[in-house]
Amino acid sequence: MKSNSWTEKLYDYVNNEEDARICKDIEESACQYTPKNYFLILLSNTFSKLGDTLSNPKTVLAWVMSYVNAPVYLISFIVPIRESGSMLPQIIIASYIRTKEKRKWVYVIGALLQFISMVAIGLVTLHATGSTAGWLIIVFLIAFSLSRGLCSVASKDVLGKTIPKTRRGRLKGYTVSVSGVLVLLAGLYMMYQSRNGADITFYSYTIFFASAMWLISALIYAGIKEFPGATAGGQNGWKEAIERMSLVRTDSQFRRFIIARSLLLCSALTAPFYVVLAQRYLGKEGYLLGLFIIANGIASIISAPVWGRMADKSSKNVMGFAAIIASVLGVLMFCLVSFAPIAKNAYWLYPLAFFILGIAHSGVRLGRKTYIVDMAGGNKRTDYVAVSNTIIGGILLVTGGISAAASVISTEGVILVLSLFGIAGAYTSYKLPNVE
Repeated sequence: MKSNSWTEKLYDYVNNEEDARICKDIEESACQYTPKNYFLILLSNTFSKLGDTLSNPKTVLAWVMSYVNAPVYLISFIVPIRESGSMLPQIIIASYIRTKEKRKWVYVIGALLQFISMVAIGLVTLHATGSTAGWLIIVFLIAFSLSRGLCSVASKDVLGKTIPKTRRGRLKGYTVSVSGVLVLLAGLYMMYQSRNGADITFYSYTIFFASAMWLISALIYAGIKEFPGATAGGQNGWKEAIERMSLVRTDSQFRRFIIARSLLLCSALTAPFYVVLAQRYLGKEGYLLGLFIIANGIASIISAPVWGRMADKSSKNVMGFAAIIASVLGVLMFCLVSFAPIAKNAYWLYPLAFFILGIAHSGVRLGRKTYIVDMAGGNKRTDYVAVSNTIIGGILLVTGGISAAASVISTEGVILVLSLFGIAGAYTSYKLPNVE
């Protein structure tokens, strides 16, 4: 007989289940714990996403590093390091995790390590400046990123073992919605706080608050009821990695996708430099950071459904069109900042540009995720994702080096160089074969 606990009632309500509970693709023993696990995962992911936003390298960390006068070439590396650290070792991490009957503890450990790493970044922000602060933030960001990789791989396994197949998408959707509201509130609070003169203490406390989100996430995640699972395929991680990498050589369509995705990194990598430009020409008032956070949040919320419908028709065209938006925006910003003194001091320019960039990045991200999922199925799809992420992780570091070199010329020069890569990425995307 079905229990009448509030978690079961709420679960049945949000998932429109009136009779027998759906338990597709999970063990029967795990099904009875689905309502409890559903809300524990939702809460844990909501807190971790809020922590991600309040320490986002495109906004908060870029702002903080510029505020403490860290060199621009180091700011060039914060997005590549944040992303590549979790991507590069994914194949090896996945092989290790498969040796564990219970994977939730891998997530818990990863979240606790992220908590410690972010606390360290907060302390650096509070007590160091210049190159010293910049390098220390980079070191702790590497530790944070590697820990994030543990959570990324483990969470997918736990989700697959505890939540039915037809309920996972809804869970992600609710998580995005709840965390999106919290993000907007955080941005509004930063704008309000700026009236009282936000300083480095405020920003370091913001990072401390972000770090606490991973601690809370870990504690909640530890309460998930996970049954032991299969451990097959968890040996010889390096051998498996090398074998999977051969896909790049043998699969021409996959190879072309990797090239296109590499060139499309411009939409993510240019973001911190818009923040740096705003600080340079408008000052370091806290309300600007709040505006950037709000602009990025709203851009994702309103654009994702539109990009999703377009991607169902042609994901490669979505990739290309979104990349064109990001690239044209970058070229336009370079021209305005370089040749129009009145425009570069306009308070509306940088948040608006960041909003448009957020829309474009959402399209690039959704388009390439849809394309790779539609390109193959089953284990081959899994291999595509793992190999693609590992390669892109390495390319991110190379691109970060190019951005750092360009930053010697000027910040707006970095935006121009990355935007030119984006134009090439848009063309390469359009030339990909359709997979829908």
